[in-house]
Amino acid sequence: MNGQFEYMTSLQYKVKNLSDQVSAFKSGDMYITMQSGFKQQLSEKDRKIKKLEKELATAHKAIITVRNNWFQVFEDMQKQHAEELLKKNRAIKALEEKVLKTERAHDETKDKLTKKTRAIYQVKTELEEERGINLKLRAQINRDYENSAIPSSQKPNHKKIANSREKTGKKQGGQPGHEGHPRKKQTPTSRIQIPAPEEYSDSPEYKPTGHTITKQVVNLEINLRVDEYETPEFRNIRTGQRVHADFPEGVINEVNYGGSIKALSFLLNNHCCVSVGKVRDFISEITNGELQISTGMINGLSKEFSQKTKQEQKEAFNDLLISPVMNFDFTSVRMNGKKVQVAVCATPNRIMYIAREAKGHNGVKGTPLEDYQGTAVHDHDTTFYSYGSAHQECLAHILRYLKDSMENEPGLKWNKQMRELIQEMIHHRNSLEPDTAIDLNTVEKYETRYVEVLKTAKEEYEYVPPSDYYREGYNLYQRMDKYKDSHLLFLHDPRVPPTNNLAEQKLRVLVRKGKQVMTFRSTDSIAYLCNGMGMIDLLCTQGKNLYKKVASIFN
Repeated sequence: MNGQFEYMTSLQYKVKNLSDQVSAFKSGDMYITMQSGFKQQLSEKDRKIKKLEKELATAHKAIITVRNNWFQVFEDMQKQHAEELLKKNRAIKALEEKVLKTERAHDETKDKLTKKTRAIYQVKTELEEERGINLKLRAQINRDYENSAIPSSQKPNHKKIANSREKTGKKQGGQPGHEGHPRKKQTPTSRIQIPAPEEYSDSPEYKPTGHTITKQVVNLEINLRVDEYETPEFRNIRTGQRVHADFPEGVINEVNYGGSIKALSFLLNNHCCVSVGKVRDFISEITNGELQISTGMINGLSKEFSQKTKQEQKEAFNDLLISPVMNFDFTSVRMNGKKVQVAVCATPNRIMYIAREAKGHNGVKGTPLEDYQGTAVHDHDTTFYSYGSAHQECLAHILRYLKDSMENEPGLKWNKQMRELIQEMIHHRNSLEPDTAIDLNTVEKYETRYVEVLKTAKEEYEYVPPSDYYREGYNLYQRMDKYKDSHLLFLHDPRVPPTNNLAEQKLRVLVRKGKQVMTFRSTDSIAYLCNGMGMIDLLCTQGKNLYKKVASIFN
């Protein structure tokens, strides 16, 4: 009840308050009071506004002043910047003009330099070509029998061979204590007595010793021995046929030449390389003009000798086929103005010359090399590698080619090292007893050194490539690398010679004959000559009397 009373009291107060306010508004007093209060607040607000406006005006003026000052500063800075920019532009323009001039000068200089470089390059190229041409020409001019395969006969003015023997101070001739080698005395055909001088025979101061002093004068006499066969002739009285006894074999013509005359003519012509005409003249002169042989007869002796030695030629062919080592080579002779080839197959005891139209496989066909199964010794003709079971290249050619490389490539080391190594290997091989093999350790050392020298050659040619005008040294290096086994086979087999000198020596005999003949007329004449010279060489190796043996063959 108390609470409700308090609540009612509070409401009464509020109502009374509100009633008073409504009465004040109704009477207008409240409006007057509120209007006076509002005017007072408005006045105060106006003062604040005026103050603020005044401050704003002052601030605006300050802003305008600052802005004007800033614009002035900005204008000054802009003017200064424009001036500096103008200066910079002028400087940049000047630099651009300078750079342009520099670029133009640089381009002109570059063009001049390019032209000069091209000119220098052209001059260097021409100089290099001239050096290469000079090197090639010098190499060709300086080639002789010492550094190439050119025979010494084509260099007649070659230098004198130095005598390496040292002088001992002894007198020339036989030395005391050495057995003399006097001329052989012959069986005398007549004896001529020389009487003793009277001052010795009649003087008591001289007594005979019992010894007779003899001295001989040896002369040669050539006399004709003519055997004339005769037999009676009969005629058949019914048929008229004429008959007589048979003459010995070979006695066909009215005058026939025996084996002695044929052997002399044949050997002079083919073994001594005397022309047919000079053989005829020589035989005429030594017989006091009694024997006049026709040149046709002398020229036909090669054919006759070849036909009579067919069996010996077949035996020589078979012996070459079964020989363990065979030397093989080609040389050229002239036939009717063109070159044809002659092959030589050689062993120390057998020689065969075989005429061929050309080299290559067609040239090998029909020779012992075609079916040969042993070791072939030859120069670097790759055709020969298709035949035989093993191969040895001629190191004499290699030594000459190395010397040629040394003369034309003096800055390289491998050619000198290889030449010294090959000479050392050949000397060591030749110092051994015949058919004695080289020690395996020594062979291995030689092969190792051989490979090392080839490595040196590879490095040198990689550093300085070979010239296009002289590639012989580089080609030789590649060849010795590729065919290494064929260059060192002689170290492993004592039967294999290090050079092909045997075949070349035998070919020189044919070359000399070719120079004397100058040109052959047919392949048959070359074939007959080859057969005859092969048989002559065979007879010489057999140690028989060559003249008597040839005479017996003709008989």
